[in-house]
Amino acid sequence: MGMNKNTVLSWATFIMIFVGLSLIALGAFRYNEVAGYGFAAVGIGFLAIAWVFNALKGRV
Repeated sequence: MGMNKNTVLSWATFIMIFVGLSLIALGAFRYNEVAGYGFAAVGIGFLAIAWVFNALKGRV
C-alpha cells in the first residue's frame, strides 16, 4: 500500500498536533517558571504549522 501526498500530509498533521499539545501541556503543568512560556509558545507554533499542513491537503 503506497502513501500519496495527502496521506503523508495527514500523518504529519496528526503528529504535529500531538507534539504541539504535548508541549503546551508541558508548559502549563510541568514548568511553572519562565521556561513554561517557551514550551507553550513552541507548542502554539507546532499547531500553526499543522494548520498549514491541513490546509495544503488536496492542493499539492
